[in-house]
Amino acid sequence: MSGSHSYSASIHSGSDHHAARSGHIVVQEPAHVNTIEGSIASKEQESGPSVPQAPVFQEGGWRGWTTVAGAWLVQFCGFGYSTSFGVYQAYYTQTYITNETSSTISWIGSVNAFLVIGFGLVSGRLFDKGYFYYLMIGGSILYSFCIFMLSLTKPNQFYQVFLTQGIGMGLAAGTLYIPSVAVVSHYFQKKRALAMTIVASGSSFGAVIHPIMLNNLLSSSIGFGTSVRASAGLISGCLLIACCMMHPRLPPPRQHISYVQAAKKFSKDSAYVCTTMGLAIFSIGYYFPLFYLQLDASLHGLSNTFSFYSIVIMNGCSFVGRLTPGFFAHRLGIANMICVATFCCSVLVFGMIGLKSVASVVVLGIIYGFFAGVYIALMGPLMVVLTDNVAELGVRMGIAFAFSGVGSLIGTPISGALLTNNYIWWRPAVFSGAVAMVGAVFFAAMRVILFHRSQTKMFAPATEKPGA
Repeated sequence: MSGSHSYSASIHSGSDHHAARSGHIVVQEPAHVNTIEGSIASKEQESGPSVPQAPVFQEGGWRGWTTVAGAWLVQFCGFGYSTSFGVYQAYYTQTYITNETSSTISWIGSVNAFLVIGFGLVSGRLFDKGYFYYLMIGGSILYSFCIFMLSLTKPNQFYQVFLTQGIGMGLAAGTLYIPSVAVVSHYFQKKRALAMTIVASGSSFGAVIHPIMLNNLLSSSIGFGTSVRASAGLISGCLLIACCMMHPRLPPPRQHISYVQAAKKFSKDSAYVCTTMGLAIFSIGYYFPLFYLQLDASLHGLSNTFSFYSIVIMNGCSFVGRLTPGFFAHRLGIANMICVATFCCSVLVFGMIGLKSVASVVVLGIIYGFFAGVYIALMGPLMVVLTDNVAELGVRMGIAFAFSGVGSLIGTPISGALLTNNYIWWRPAVFSGAVAMVGAVFFAAMRVILFHRSQTKMFAPATEKPGA
């Protein structure tokens, strides 16, 4: 669905000849591209004072891969549970909170999604300052507590569900989300894209398992409270294991750039601005199928069993989509892939208008789920591509993903209001598809800007004197 993930990478001009010719944006290992700084550093080393060297990445190892596994579990429990809200949306609308409209109920999921991503402004900065274990342990305890409290809420008490699931679980998941992804970057440089996509797949796998579990429990005779407590037990156990598996390796940076200074500086970066706008606008329409597909299927006369599994089909394909960039991004280009993914998602949202049969739900769920997974998996790596200074990466991600969170906050409530109690499906489908398409246009503009930059870098050496 993606906080300020603190990955570190650089885009270099000197060795980008071949990449620029192919039109791909390549993420490479840090190199000494600034000759002035390099000469100063060498002189200081000769004269006596030591200069901090760039970190050496071990590209995995036992601790590296156990950290990946722990981060995967956090994504399974956190963002994976948040993107399963379509199950709750259908259950609340039809059974548990029948005194509220679908638009009002969708605020629970949208606030949750906003806090998961937007709270990265806080958790990302605390991670950069070295508070990783405090964030993971505190966030895990709060998350487990809020899910257990959700099981104690009463029917038709909207405020109770909103406080526990919307705000409480959202803050807890937001506390966990960014640090769990960022810590993986401590162990990988060349294999970072692969490691990140593996971690991102955890949320999609969770979005498959949680709906199956919840739908079967909620449709049984054990009731809402027992069903949620069973889910809380699974999540608490997974988070306990995850906290034991993850370990930060690199010391926190000595200097931190403020968000105000960063915002002023980044506003002059046209590619970054286009990406931030794209994330914010695209997120307005992105969550509509995720939140409303199951309700749409059930209200169009499809069987309850199939309606339950419509979300599972979509999220299962999202799992495949999130793994795909790890194997193809270095060939096809991260910016290219995210442009294709957002455009395809935008077109498919319009398809929500015609969901009236099992075949239509399956086809849309498979294709949309795949491209939605590709989009989520590439949000973090795209920020790496856009960042030249590693020290700014966490702040860049925090600001961009906060804007994305705002889009997710307002999108589904607007769609629910357009849907009305008469369930006029074409209105929210057209709205969500249109705004998602506008977001895709911003991503395309970002790609054009990056292409021009790569062309400039490719021809820049020709203007230097031959002996340089």
